[in-house]
Amino acid sequence: MKFLSIVILIAFVASLSGCASLTEEHKGATTGAAVGAATGAVGGALVAGKGSRTTGAIIGGLVGALVGGAIGHYAYDVKRSRQETANKYNYQPSMGTMVRIEDVSVVPNAVNPGKKVDIKVTYALLVASPTEQISITEIREIRHDGELVGKPEVNVTHVGGTYTSTVPVYLPANAKKGTYTVITTIQAPNAKDSREMTFSVK
Repeated sequence: MKFLSIVILIAFVASLSGCASLTEEHKGATTGAAVGAATGAVGGALVAGKGSRTTGAIIGGLVGALVGGAIGHYAYDVKRSRQETANKYNYQPSMGTMVRIEDVSVVPNAVNPGKKVDIKVTYALLVASPTEQISITEIREIRHDGELVGKPEVNVTHVGGTYTSTVPVYLPANAKKGTYTVITTIQAPNAKDSREMTFSVK
């Protein structure tokens, strides 16, 4: 699996703040990300692995029931090539931009406070040109008792194909128990798809 290394350490006090931490060898390659004030977010940077075409930034943070948690290393894996994806969906260029979420999961589905959950999504992406780089926003909206408690967003570029990406969330030791809903949205120019999943804190 290809890895885009990002560590976002999130600390919330009276005012929301935080910092991004990367290993010494990666510092020269970082790209700053914006702060998403609407979610009490803290920004970080993506560091693309060797040969990776994915560039961009991850923004967003954790609030409310997840104050004090952290967002870890973003990772992605190419599941199918553009041609394999086009064959699966009988895609024709006249169909324009296509985004299809194939699977979402939260692993593990039940977790104790202080532990980690991996929020995964597999999605297909196609446009008419086989070489065009497509701007994608991956949004993972986390809610507890109907209230927004986190919204990490990953901005990346991909050529057509099928991808699986993962954003790990480290829960704080005092994370509130109950059911959390994750609404995952993959958004491209002129197309998007969403899927909902839940996990529980015991």
